[in-house]
Amino acid sequence: VRDRKFILDCLINGLRRLEYRGYDSAGLSVDNCPFDVDDFVPKEYAPVIIKAQGKIDNLLEEVNCVLRAKSLLRDEKFPVHNGIAHTRWATHGRPEPRNSHPHTSGPGNDFVVVHNGIITNYKELKQLLIKKGFEFESDTDTEVIPKLAKMLFDESPVHLSFVHLVMEVMKHLEGAYALIFKSTHFPGQVVACKCGSPLILGIKEQLDEKESALKLKTSHHSPRRLDDRPVEFFLASDASAVVEHTKSVVVLEDDDVVHVDRGNYNMYRVDHAATQGLSLRSVGREIQTLDMEVEQIMKGQYDHFMQKEIYEQPESIMGTLRGRVKYFPETDIATLVKDAEQGKLADAFGTIHLGGLEGTNSTTIRRSRRLILIACGTSFHAALAARPVMEELVQIPVMLELASDFMDRQAVVFRDDTAVFLSQSGETADTLQALQYAKRNGAFCVGITNTVGSAISRSTDCGVHINAGAEIGVASTKAYTSQIVAMTLVALKLSEDSISKKERRQEIIRSLLLLPQAVTRALDVQPQILDLSQKLVQEQSLLLFGRGYQFATALEGALKVKEVALMHSEGILAGEMKHGPLALVDEQLPLIVLATRDRLHSRQQSVIQQLRARKGNLIIMCSEDDDELGALAEEGCTVLRVPTVADCLQSIVNIVPLQLLSYHLTVLRGHNVDQPRNLAKSVTVE
Repeated sequence: VRDRKFILDCLINGLRRLEYRGYDSAGLSVDNCPFDVDDFVPKEYAPVIIKAQGKIDNLLEEVNCVLRAKSLLRDEKFPVHNGIAHTRWATHGRPEPRNSHPHTSGPGNDFVVVHNGIITNYKELKQLLIKKGFEFESDTDTEVIPKLAKMLFDESPVHLSFVHLVMEVMKHLEGAYALIFKSTHFPGQVVACKCGSPLILGIKEQLDEKESALKLKTSHHSPRRLDDRPVEFFLASDASAVVEHTKSVVVLEDDDVVHVDRGNYNMYRVDHAATQGLSLRSVGREIQTLDMEVEQIMKGQYDHFMQKEIYEQPESIMGTLRGRVKYFPETDIATLVKDAEQGKLADAFGTIHLGGLEGTNSTTIRRSRRLILIACGTSFHAALAARPVMEELVQIPVMLELASDFMDRQAVVFRDDTAVFLSQSGETADTLQALQYAKRNGAFCVGITNTVGSAISRSTDCGVHINAGAEIGVASTKAYTSQIVAMTLVALKLSEDSISKKERRQEIIRSLLLLPQAVTRALDVQPQILDLSQKLVQEQSLLLFGRGYQFATALEGALKVKEVALMHSEGILAGEMKHGPLALVDEQLPLIVLATRDRLHSRQQSVIQQLRARKGNLIIMCSEDDDELGALAEEGCTVLRVPTVADCLQSIVNIVPLQLLSYHLTVLRGHNVDQPRNLAKSVTVE
C-alpha cells in the first residue's frame, strides 16, 4: 500500500533522472482515487492529468496547485496504482502544456499514453480519426495513439483484452516508439511496447537476500508472481530512472509488449510472420542486474554534472582499460606507472584482451575489404580521432561516415565490409538505422557503446563496451575520451599478429599506462582556463585549428563551445586555412591552434607564424617541453601547456582544456551547463 505522496514523489524523481533526455515540458497521470481493480472506473474518477511547460520544478508547482484545487489528499492510500509521467523534447508542436504528454483519447481520459519516439504516419491517422469525429487538442504526433486505441476499442465486435488492443494499435503505427498505456476500461493494468526507442522494466519485490540472489541467476518466463508479497514495477527509457528503486531489470526488445496487472507481469512478442496478420506469443526475458550505483547519477561535490564528468576522466579511462591490457613483466599498475614515468619500461610489453573481439570475430574483421566507422556528433569525432591509428596498425582502408548522411545517400555496403557503430547511449536513431541498413546488406557489424543492453549492443555481431560510467550532462566528455581509448584498443587487438607494427604497438601500449595521469595533469590548467574564459566571455565567435590527430580535437572543442556556451565556434582543418578561413583573421577574433608534438608539428608552427603575421588573437596549445612555442607567451599569445603522450592518444589529453573552456564560458555567460537549449542527451528520434 502506497500513499499519493509516495507515488507522486516517485514519478517526479524519475522525471528528474530523465530530464537530460528532454526538458522543455513535462506531465504525469495518476489515479483520482482508490478503486476496485475489477470495476470500470467512472468518468468522475477518471485519471488526473497534470502538465506544465519548462522544467520539472514547474510541473511540481502545477501538481501542488491541482491537488489543492481537487482536494486530493497526499496521504490517501492505494493498494493498487498505476502512474505514468513524461518529460518532453519537442519534435511536433511547441513546448506548451497542450503538447505535453500524457495524451488522452478525449473527455473522460479513457486511454492515456506517454510516448518516446516519432510516429511518421500520424498525419494519415489524424485525418482518419477526425473523420470519425475525434477532436485534437495538440500539434503532436502522439495524440493519435490514445484516440486510435479508443476507436479500435469502441468499434471492435468482440471484447479485446488490453494487450490485444495495444497490438491492434501497433499494427497501424509507423516510425519509432516506446509507449506506455493506461485505461479506465482496464483498471489496475498497464501495457507498454517498443519499436526502435529504448524501454526497460524494473522489478522490485520484497525478498530476503538469499531469494533475491537465486532469482537473479535464472531466466524468468511470464507470468511472474511471488505469493502475495508486494511488488512494484518501473517502466522507463533509461536505467537512471529506476536504479534508486531496484537493480533488477528486463530490457525490452523491438516488438516486445509487457502487460502489468495486479502484481503480475507478462511478456509477449508481436509475431510479424503470422499467417493471419500480427499475433502475440509469450516470451521469456532474462532479468538483468544493473551495474550502476545511485551515486553515479548524483553531482556530489560538483556544481554541475558536466564539471563532474570532466574531472572523472582519469577514472573513466582506467575503467575502459581495466582488464583489457596485460603487461609483462607482471606487477601492479602503480609500480608500472611509476616505472613508465622514469622510462624503465623500454623492454616491457603488453597484450590486449577484448572479449567481444576474441576468436573468429577478430579474424573476420581482419579479412574485411573495408572498415566503415559510422557515428553522429561527438561519437563521430571520436571515430575521426581514432581513424589514423586504425589505418596505420590494421592496414585496411578505413571509411568514416556520419550516420544521417550515410542513410541519405544509401551508401554502398559490401558483404565483406565491417561496419563499426559508435554511440554513447547505444540508442541513437540515425546510427541504429544505419546499423539495420548495413545488416541488410550483409556487412559484419561491430558496436562500441557505453550502455550494456542497448539496441546497438544487442543488434551487432560483436562489440566493445567503453565502461565510462553513467554520463548525465548533455555535452559528452568522458564518453568521448573513453571511445577513443576503446577504438585504440580495437586497433591494437586487430594488429596483434603484425611483426612490422610490433614496436609501434608497444609504444602505444606503454603510453596507455601514462594516459590517466596525463589527463589528471591536463586538468591542472583549470585556473588558466578560467582566466582565459573571463577574457573570452563577451566574444561572439571562436576558431580552432588542428590537423592530423588534432583535427578531431578542433571539431570536438568547437562542438562543446557551441553546445553549452551557445557561442559560434568552428573547428578548421589547418591545411585548409588558406582556402577561405584566413579571410576571417583579424586582431579581435580569438583563434585556438593545437600544436602539440607529433609528425605534423612543424606544419602547425608554420600556421602559427602565418596567423601571427596577420596579427591574429592567438591561443596556442603546445607540449610541456616545447619552449619555442612557450616563448610566444611573452609576445602576447596565450599558451596552454599539456603533457605529452603517444601521438594517437594526444587528442585525449588535448580535449580536456577545451572541455574546461566550454564549461567555464557557459557558467560565465549564465547558461544551463547540463541542459543546453534545444538539445537532449540521447537522440532517439530522427
